[in-house]
Amino acid sequence: MTTQRTSGRRKQAMAAAAVVAALLTTAACGGGNDSNGGGGGGSKSGAAGFDAANNKVAQASLAKKGGTLKFGAAQDADSWDTTRGYYGMMWNFARYYSRQLVTNKTEPGAAGAELTPDLATGLAKVSDGGKTYTYTLRDGVTWEDGKPITSKDVKYGIERVWAQDVLSGGPTYLKEVLDPDGKYQGPYKDKDKEHLGLKAIETPDDKTIVFRLPKANSDFEQMLSLISASPVRQDMDTKSKYGLHPFSSGPYKFESYSPGKDLKLVRNTEWKQASDPIRKAYPDEITIKFFSNANDLDQRLIAGDYDLDLNQTGMSPQGRQTALKKYKGNLDNPVSGYVRYAVFPQSVKPFDNIHCRNAVIYGADHVSLQTARGGPVAGGDIGTNMLPPSVPGAEGQKYDPFELATANKNGNVEKAKEELKACGKPNGFKTTIAVRNNKPVEVATAESLQASLKKIGVDVQIDQYDGSQTAGIIGSPSNVKKKGYGIIIMGWGPDFPSVQGYGLPLWNSNYILQSGNNNYALIKDKAIDGLFDDYVNSLDDAKKAEIATQINHKVMEGGYYLPFVFERFINWRSDRLANVYTSAGYSGQYDFVNLGLKSSK
Repeated sequence: MTTQRTSGRRKQAMAAAAVVAALLTTAACGGGNDSNGGGGGGSKSGAAGFDAANNKVAQASLAKKGGTLKFGAAQDADSWDTTRGYYGMMWNFARYYSRQLVTNKTEPGAAGAELTPDLATGLAKVSDGGKTYTYTLRDGVTWEDGKPITSKDVKYGIERVWAQDVLSGGPTYLKEVLDPDGKYQGPYKDKDKEHLGLKAIETPDDKTIVFRLPKANSDFEQMLSLISASPVRQDMDTKSKYGLHPFSSGPYKFESYSPGKDLKLVRNTEWKQASDPIRKAYPDEITIKFFSNANDLDQRLIAGDYDLDLNQTGMSPQGRQTALKKYKGNLDNPVSGYVRYAVFPQSVKPFDNIHCRNAVIYGADHVSLQTARGGPVAGGDIGTNMLPPSVPGAEGQKYDPFELATANKNGNVEKAKEELKACGKPNGFKTTIAVRNNKPVEVATAESLQASLKKIGVDVQIDQYDGSQTAGIIGSPSNVKKKGYGIIIMGWGPDFPSVQGYGLPLWNSNYILQSGNNNYALIKDKAIDGLFDDYVNSLDDAKKAEIATQINHKVMEGGYYLPFVFERFINWRSDRLANVYTSAGYSGQYDFVNLGLKSSK
């Protein structure tokens, strides 16, 4: 989700950002360009206007210090632990209470995908042929109790990524890059007296941290911008319980949290604006109220009880219809960096057979799936492959190997039945779709798929599960096999704009985990793994884009996925919000960290 620093690699990231900018600009259907929202059909109630915050800042000058910023959400985070969280909205929100060496720029559109220093005084000093990265910490950076944040705190926070047996769920790029042979056991099994035994990270003094990579990786600084690279202070580490009350390095700290019910942040009085060039810390308090029903949330947003949706995945159909009709000035329609899809775990028969997988892909009605997701405006273009448009090497709908957006857009029963015959199931088969219970759009998608597959003799049950328990339900390959989840409905956006930052956790065999797994299809393809190795070792931007294209082709040729849409969505912002804009750094979400209110009341 972020960009890189050094010359050649910077160009690749900027190219990705430019693509996002073009997409976001295309998505803008009006809306003023001045910083106060201007002529986008601003309403009498004070809403900035339709698309006024899409790829540009709405009402920047109206932000006041004070007040309570109110988020609503139909789903809690997977974890608020900086090591374990993997939802995009968690990464976005976690910057209120956590800082990193480097982070995304707080700018709208494409610029939001660029890196800027945060805890560090500057971007990395890179040496040794791209294998050594050195940072110096700023003066005056402190924890919520006033103690200084040190290089050892940063190291310890990163070391926690190795403790996957205790802290499963978050991204593991740093583990794979800094310790490819898996020699380090993590801080909880570390025999070093300070539990800082990871040799790849050096802390010569409290202000200096040095990363020594066994081999260069052109995306390494992007990995350090992820929330999983946040500092954690060892004496405040409550291990598996840390997500209930993280210790703050940012301008806000946890006051209370009841999982699935509510969360409240208050000002961290030890945070110093002078030490933080990123965060403006406008509100006095930030709250989240969790709803069990997305329609209820939308009604409360429209009623003005809450300012925005934490999940940032678009309004549900009922709320969206009302909002578009009566409150269009409160809406933005960004292109997200996500592909929404169904994936077929090979551990569940008959999806170990490519022809059975292909039968489902051909049998699905792709227009119906797009409609279930909200249609072209609120859902996105029909998805034809698995590489989102913001990643260099993406081809969009030009690459459509199953002709999902053309000849087979309404499904092809004849071809599907040919594939069923080829996989030894001429009369079809039974299977189960796993879908998150608190996402009406995903449930509607599952029902669309269920209906169209019935026409080819595939009898589908739908099993709705608690979306906040993803890591242990669909993220557990043994549970997926036990439950017979032959089809999983999910979506994915880039962690940073490259095929490594998007596809590695999904398609590389090294990323198959026993819990917190995202390689749901259980892809173990030596050709795909080899292409990822080639990508990491290449510093040539054109070559890297070419490799990304090849990886995408291999994935689609394997029939592991049924893409639904290259996603767009309709998001709500309240009349009270100021300094609001969408960011390519967070896949078209509003950038939370510097949101303000027009009034401190």
